[in-house]
Formats: sequence, C-alpha cells, structure tokens
Amino acid sequence: MTKPLKIVVLAKQVPDTRNVGKDAMKDDGTVNRAALPAIFNPEDLHALELALKLKDDSPETAIYLLTMGPGRAADIIREGMFRGADGGILLTDRKFAGADTLATSYAIACAVKKINPDLIIAGRQAIDGDTAQVGPQVAEKLGLPQITYAEKIIAFENSEITVLRRLEHGVETLKCKLPLLITVNASAPSCRPRNAKQTMKYKHAKTVSELQAGGDAYTESLQTKSYLNIPEWGVSEIDGDEEQFGLKGSPTKVKKIENVVFQLKESKKLDGSDAAIEGLVKELMANHTIG
Repeated sequence: MTKPLKIVVLAKQVPDTRNVGKDAMKDDGTVNRAALPAIFNPEDLHALELALKLKDDSPETAIYLLTMGPGRAADIIREGMFRGADGGILLTDRKFAGADTLATSYAIACAVKKINPDLIIAGRQAIDGDTAQVGPQVAEKLGLPQITYAEKIIAFENSEITVLRRLEHGVETLKCKLPLLITVNASAPSCRPRNAKQTMKYKHAKTVSELQAGGDAYTESLQTKSYLNIPEWGVSEIDGDEEQFGLKGSPTKVKKIENVVFQLKESKKLDGSDAAIEGLVKELMANHTIG
C-alpha cells in the first residue's frame, strides 16, 4: 500500500461548445456563460480518474476538487464527489470575474497554497479556451515541478511518481518527487461513472450560498454533517493581491469576436458500392481536393 496523499484536482465548469450560438459572447469579449449549457470540462474528468486510481491503491488518500466560477460551478464539485472525491472548494467572488489565464492561475495558486496538497492534477486544457496555460502557470507561481500531457501514472513509491506522457510522435516516461503538478491528456483513461453509495452520501452537499437559499431549517439540519458543506472562498480567504485578480489582473483583451457559420453548399449521396467509392475518389483527385 502506498503512502496516503492529499490531492487537489483542478476542475472547471465550461460552456458546452457544441452548442455555440450568436449570444455566446458578450459585448466586452467575455463568454456569456448564462447563454450556454454548462458541463464538466472533459479533460478534467480524466484528471479526476488519475487521482481516483491513486486513491484505489491507498484508500486513506484524500481528493479535493478546486474550481473557480459562479455559484452553479458547485455542480461539478458534487459530480466529483459522486465519483469518489472527498470534497471540494469553490472559488467564487465578483472580483474574480473576467479573469484570463494569468489572473485565473494566480487565484488558483493562492488557494492551492492554502490547501498545501502533495499533488495537483489538472486537465491539459479547457474546451472553452484551449490554451493549456492554467496548469503550467499554477506550477510556476507555486515554484513546483510539472509534468504535462500525462496519460498514465505508472508507479508511486518513496514520494516519487512515475508518469507516462503522450506526445505527438510517441511517449515519454518521467519520474519526479512530490510535491508536483500534473496535467492530463484526453488520451488518458475515461473517468469512472458515479458511485451509487457516494451519490447517496453527497447528494445534499451544498455551498454556504446554497444552504442560505435553502432556509434556516435546512441549514440547521446539515450542521452536524460537515462532510456535506462545500466551502466558498473569495478574495479575502485566499490572501492575494487584489490587483492580480479578475479583469484587473488580466492583460489579455479580446478586440473582436466573429461568428463563423459553416454552410453545406453541395452534397452527394453514395450507395456504398465499391464503384461509387472509386468514382468519388477519382473525382476528388481530379479537382485536387485530395492527392
């Protein structure tokens, strides 16, 4: 059995980019999250699975999700708890609003420093930005080593972790001492489904704001069940420089937004026969679409 760890999984609730419409962006260039369905960032689910595999080997390991966003982002903390995580923290404050990757990573780094985990695991990138910057920036701000593009944790012993990386033209195996930050590829194993017992245990987990909205009676009924309380941290809780949060700390500015809509101009229906396929290939080669 390996040594128990304290693991923080960085997770993000993102707009479902499969349903982007004309109202997806605000006039100031920020994402209009209210206009889009919200989902658990896919690669962050892969990161959660890597953490859960470590917990499988050492049941005393504790896993906490850390996410930054509005109140509804607590949904992905609950989703992580349903799958095996022990809890989570929601970073939420109006002063975090409009953050680019630099301001986001600063806020997350301040929170992680307060939690003081042995290991931080994050998805390689979020589908709403596709920058792959936040994980590495958090590591740099904390002065931690990092392993990116992780696909599998091969071994963990004597406070040293062995990780398989998936690169464009092959794989690479790295060893590193903890503490450490790892970002995880989409090629890593998919996250396990919800666990029925975990779902029943944590289905009433709430943030402070959600508890207040539920009324005094509901709040009082949960005072004896601390494991159901999802902490909310704002700027004052993470002890950072307010000039580096949100729009104030974001040098990235969006100058112009364009909606690009692809329209089908021509189509051709094939019957699936060898002759039809051969004819299509010849046509595509003749007009230099391929070949």
